[in-house]
Amino acid sequence: MEIALKIAGNQFNPIELNFIRFLIGGLALLPFTILYLRKNNVKISKGDWGRIALTGFVIVVLSMTLYQISIGMAKASVIAIMLSANPIFGLIIGFVFLKEKLSRTNVLALILTLVGLLIIINPFHLTGAMGIILGLISSVIFGLYGVMSRVNGNKIGLNGLSMTCLAFLFGSTELGVLMGISHIPAVSRMIPSNYAEFANIPFFKGITLQNLPLLLYISILVTGVAFGLYFVSMEKVGILQASLIFLVKPALAPVLALLILGEAMTANTIIGIVVILLGSLITLMGENIAYSVMAIFRRNNPEAHQEVDELEVVKDKIENSELAKHRKATEAAVRNKLESEREGQELPSED
Repeated sequence: MEIALKIAGNQFNPIELNFIRFLIGGLALLPFTILYLRKNNVKISKGDWGRIALTGFVIVVLSMTLYQISIGMAKASVIAIMLSANPIFGLIIGFVFLKEKLSRTNVLALILTLVGLLIIINPFHLTGAMGIILGLISSVIFGLYGVMSRVNGNKIGLNGLSMTCLAFLFGSTELGVLMGISHIPAVSRMIPSNYAEFANIPFFKGITLQNLPLLLYISILVTGVAFGLYFVSMEKVGILQASLIFLVKPALAPVLALLILGEAMTANTIIGIVVILLGSLITLMGENIAYSVMAIFRRNNPEAHQEVDELEVVKDKIENSELAKHRKATEAAVRNKLESEREGQELPSED
């Protein structure tokens, strides 16, 4: 993705390119979204539209705009590695705001990822500092977007692909409004000459038959399909397994950047990639590691193994007792009642 964006970035205004790719990407997913909404009879309230609009603003206007700008200011391979750390930032955001559990393996993975990023950035010999900083901020915001998309999608009743589509369309519309404001003479005059790309931002300037295939590839495949499938896979296999794509990116992006763009791979970049990959592997395989340790413990401590099994039996009996079943049924009934009341309150706003 970063390599294609780097090439296209030389032909388009970075904000314009961001607007075009998310607009087309969202439109490419729209037929599937309409089909899903009709099939599942999803009703979107005014409050839900607000959640979608905010999610779109976070991903398109904030995260990906900064990302596109950073690609033009630093090596594409380095920025790709910055973005690959976003699942770790998502874990932190989920832990802080959603009270999601953060295991010791997640903490270790976080530390390794941050260490790897520092090795790649190499603060003692920093080049392209602003681009790297913007790329890092973009990655953090992308992690926030991942959490927002998941939470808001569940509240509204949208699947990952539909939430992605609507967020892209709202985000590109919001970005388009800001681009329109940049054409106001009073506003454009206020923008310093060093930031001329933010004044009179074009909408569809520079599109030719030669660069149209690249633009469609970026918009439909890299943006629409890739993002949509990422969140669909997140629903099917979970966040950690879906993040495998970001495990591949740090290893693949520098190689492709070397072959296509001629970007040299430094020693600190290679070392940093290895450290980040190790952190990602720990995140993805932490549970398996825990089970392996438990298996070793049981083999070496058969008496403790028996005690653990006895505790598991007691726990299973408690969880499957009639009282527990009654409690679960009561909780489900209360939850369904609250959801029905919520839907009843929201329906009038649709008229």
